Parts: sequence; structure tokens; C-alpha cells
Amino acid sequence: MQPVRVGPGANGYPVRMSTPQVVAIEPDSPAARAGLQPGDEILAIAGEVPRDVIRWQILTDDAEVELAVQRDDRRFDIVVSKHAGEPLGAEVHAALFDKVQTCDNHCEFCFIHQLPKGMRRSLYLKDDDYRLSFLYGNFTTLTRFTELDLERVITERLSPINVSIHATDPDIRADILKNRRGAVSLRWLRALLDHGIEVHGQIVVCPGVNDADVLDDTLAGVLERFPELASVAVVPLGISKFSTQERMREHTLAEAQRVVDLIEQWQQIFLDCLGRRMVYAADEYYLMAQRPFPAAETYGGFEMHEDGIGMARTLELEFHDDSITEPTGPRAGFFAWVDGAPADGYRAPRQGSPAEVVSVGDENPALTPVSLSPRRNAPVAILTGTLGAPVIAPLVEASGRDDARIIPVPNDYFGGNIGVTGLMVGEDVARVLEGEPEGHRYLLPDVCLSRGVFLDGMSVSDLPRPVEVISTDGAALRLALESTA
Repeated sequence: MQPVRVGPGANGYPVRMSTPQVVAIEPDSPAARAGLQPGDEILAIAGEVPRDVIRWQILTDDAEVELAVQRDDRRFDIVVSKHAGEPLGAEVHAALFDKVQTCDNHCEFCFIHQLPKGMRRSLYLKDDDYRLSFLYGNFTTLTRFTELDLERVITERLSPINVSIHATDPDIRADILKNRRGAVSLRWLRALLDHGIEVHGQIVVCPGVNDADVLDDTLAGVLERFPELASVAVVPLGISKFSTQERMREHTLAEAQRVVDLIEQWQQIFLDCLGRRMVYAADEYYLMAQRPFPAAETYGGFEMHEDGIGMARTLELEFHDDSITEPTGPRAGFFAWVDGAPADGYRAPRQGSPAEVVSVGDENPALTPVSLSPRRNAPVAILTGTLGAPVIAPLVEASGRDDARIIPVPNDYFGGNIGVTGLMVGEDVARVLEGEPEGHRYLLPDVCLSRGVFLDGMSVSDLPRPVEVISTDGAALRLALESTA
């Protein structure tokens, strides 16, 4: 068990803190040369107990780093000599050493509230922590943000940060968040922008709640109050069969079309006023509205790729560009930060290689090999969510492989209303594969996995057919279809 220390909390009151534990040492790194070992607990750095991996990185940035170390029952100091700015070369066990700022909002559309009982505990952790927004791209509503948090973000330049907006009308936003602080917490967004912090916004649209005129007013409010925002992603809510909220429902075709039309109207307004489009509708909206995706050049630098904005066009570009040979797909799935993302942030690959998966059974699963028995020139089938199928179809046709096909996987686990590939679960994939022939190559995009494990706890090795896990991007798909040796 790690020692527990007392340190300053977000409001100046003491909180219990764990000490960072070293879990890996990079060979030939400054940490390795200094004798640091996996299992060592770092009691202090230059006399300071770090609250999180952000502070860890700042404190270890100097040319000489003094570490107070506990190894088993011994305590001693280690001085690590290196170049200023050179990484220490030590990976720690977690991103946060103090208590995570959990979310005290009660949004009716929250997907975590729509999970069934009995899943692994990490999936039920609901955060509203600006540090996890900086490290992993999570969204924060700023309802738990404080003056001390603002000071830290500014002084340590924790940028970019992602903020959930949903509505700019105070009363409507408070109603959506089911939190009275939601009416005033966007003042922190204004403060962040005033101090030059890059902020990306998100609006989750719930039909009958914040769509139509409310969405129009929200985008007008963004232009008036927050024109410095780097981007605003407009995404539809997801509804699982486990939702208990009466107001929450799927979009109709007409509602999805109105959202797309409204976003495109506001893109022109932002373009005229600010010289950039700023607001974008998720790819899901174009699929739901039965509209073609916008041209690739309209997405700028695809800054919101992680939010499902422009993923279809990115996939298309990467698939047709032979010069791209390295995976460039999404860095993480929906629950990445709690399930396998690296402690230092920026989202982890969901598994080390296509031949490694995680065996399920405890909180610290071990890697086990999977045999990929089908021959490389066997017929190919691509497993994808129902919304992903029409995106991939023209790419498969362009590949010229008559033996390649697409297998859409209906998400019965969540009730059939969820069509995104990232929320595919093992139970549904297994059901579909049961009816498929042996000896074919089955390609599985890694966006639905966290260290080889699906949301429902199944692993790749549990599936009735061997699968090849590939990066969720166009280059990886192209290379997999080209590979016949």
C-alpha cells in the first residue's frame, strides 16, 4: 500500500494524497542511470509533494532533480542529473495523486448514467477535473472550478482545455446540468480566454431541450461572449436502453437536418465575422440527416477529430494517400483516461500491438498473445458500428478487392440506438462473428478497445473468431487491405 500524505486541496484545505509510484523506467534514461527502480515511491521532489503528473513534470524539468525515495522499508535521496527539459524517464502509476474532482452535475444525457450495472468500476467514475481535460481531452463544465484552479491554469499554462457549453442562457444551462452553478460557471470560460488559454467547446444537443431556437441562441451567445474559442463541436446525445430520463430521446430525421442546416448557417456567420468557421457538426449528424459530409478543406486542421468532427473525411484522405504509412487514428476511446491511458496524458493506444490483448478477471489484467491464424490473402471483413459502415463502404469499393466486405455490428447491448464504432461491445461482436465463416480475416478497429478490453469486459481472445486489431484510421485500413503476403 502506498503511503498517504496530506497536501493542499483545491480550496486551500488539506486533502489526502498518495505518493507517486514508479511503474516503469526507460532504459538508458536519466532515471535509470541514477538508480531509480520500478516500485519506488517518490515522497517528494525538491522538497515538494506533487499533486499530479502535471506538477511532477514541472518539478522534474530541471537539470538536477532531487528525489526523496522510499523503497520497501528504506528511505533515501536520489539526485538525478540530466539536461534541463530532458524527460526523467520514469513513468508513474497515475495522473492524479490527490483526489479527482468528480462531477456533481446530473445531466440527463450523461452516458455514464446510462451504463448497466456490473461493469468494471472504473467506467462509473464521472469527473469534472480541468487537469484531466488538459491531459486527456476530457470535457469539463467548470462547475467545480475555483480561483485557485484559474491561477494554476494560467501560471502553468495548462492549455488547451475542453469545456462543455451546451447552452449560453444561464437558466437553460443550469437546467441541462441539473446544477445551479451551471448558470454562472461560464464566467470561468471568459476568464480562461482572457488569459490566452486555448479552449475548445462542445455542445451536446438534446432534441426538445437545447436544439432549434435554443441552439441558435447559444451560437449567438458564443459569438457575442466567447469569440476567442478555438472551436465548438456540436454533437448529438447518445441514448442507451438503460436511460431512465423521460425527456431524452433520439433525433428525428427532420431534427437532425435542422441541426446541420443551422450549423452551416452559423459557419458562414462566423466565417464572415471572425474569418473562420469555428462551429462544426459531428459526423453523426450528417449520417443521421442523410446529408453528404462537407469537403475536407472546410474542417481546417481537423482540430476536433477526437470529438467525431471530420473523422470520415480524415479516414478518406488517409486511405487514398499512399505517403501516409503510420497509424494516425483517434488516440483514445470514450473511457480511455480511466482504462489504460498513460499517466502523463495525451491518450494511450488501446493496445501495444495487434497480437496482444488483455485477459479479463481483475483490475490489473495481464497481456496474453492471440494467434492470428487466417492467411493474409484470405477474404477480408471489416467490423464496424452501423454508423461507420456507410463511411467505410466507398473506401472498400475503391480498394478493388472483390473479397472485402463490411460487417455492421448492431449495438444491441445498449438497445440498438448507439451506432458509433467506439462503443461496440464484445457481446455484440461475438454474436455477429458466430454466424461468420472460419478462415476469413476479420479487422477490428481499436477505438472500441481499452488495452484489448471492450466496454462490457470481454477481451479479443474471448471472440469466437480470431480478429486483427488495427488502428482506427484510413492508412491502417489501406495497409490491412493491401497486405496479402
